[in-house]
Amino acid sequence: MNIRSLTRGDGVVIGAAVLLFIASFLDIYSIDGAPDDADIPSLWGSGAVVLGVVLAGIIGTALVIVARALPQPKKVAGLELGQFGVAFTVFAAWSALGNIFDPAGAFDGEGAFTNEIGAGTGLILALVATLIMAAAAVATPLVPALKGSLIPAARPAAPQPYGGQPQGGYGYPGAQQQPYGGQPGQPGPGQPGPGQPGQSFGGPQPGQPQPGQPQPQAPQAPQAAQPQQAQAQPAPAGDFSPFWFAVPVPRPLFAEDGSPTPIAELAPGTWYLAVEQRGANLVAQTQDGRRGVLQDTSGIQRG
Repeated sequence: MNIRSLTRGDGVVIGAAVLLFIASFLDIYSIDGAPDDADIPSLWGSGAVVLGVVLAGIIGTALVIVARALPQPKKVAGLELGQFGVAFTVFAAWSALGNIFDPAGAFDGEGAFTNEIGAGTGLILALVATLIMAAAAVATPLVPALKGSLIPAARPAAPQPYGGQPQGGYGYPGAQQQPYGGQPGQPGPGQPGPGQPGQSFGGPQPGQPQPGQPQPQAPQAPQAAQPQQAQAQPAPAGDFSPFWFAVPVPRPLFAEDGSPTPIAELAPGTWYLAVEQRGANLVAQTQDGRRGVLQDTSGIQRG
């Protein structure tokens, strides 16, 4: 099981299940005029509430989380475990709503004492928890904010844009360029070195001959005049090294066999591993082990 595949929506479902478990130990009824020390049962005192609300919600949460953490989806009777889990959470919310409207159940009638019975703190809190649980379970595949990773991968140090150069490096705009073949820290042509005073205003300019000195020869142009252009060329496929990257917006990941149906969706804020480059496309591996082709690599950040 891979817990890094859990989403923010799964985190909301887990939190709602914890709230439901706490609510199960609170009062199931609220009786008018009852003393503070009255022995009112909790949700565990009603079999219908325990089975239809508490256990249904907890079982539904477990199925949703297990289905998300498994590397391959499991099916029961043709349905995935996650679908069963969503159905359980919706059923738990429906049952909790029914108990709020009719807390006394079969005791309702014309009896005087049943008119004083209302929903207790446990039932009200259980309804809130199951509503949140069911809403998160249903909305997670639909809302991009809930599809983000619950436990983001460790961010690599100083990620650079895909294909970009580090700041201050050779060819970076604003960096002081060194002459081709020169050593870092050495003055360039026409620049005074350390400890050498500059030329005074009106004096001979650097590179101009002094009176009585022979005319200097023009420097020959270096043979390799395009180091920056050579550096900008993409590396051949044989020199590709795997790297981590992140996408700016949700991007579909397609199967390696060329099938048009996406096998996964890459979410922003999560780092994925690029294992191969195929022309302008990248073969990426998700955190649950699935591999596919990322066709749109524009704007991705490289770690």
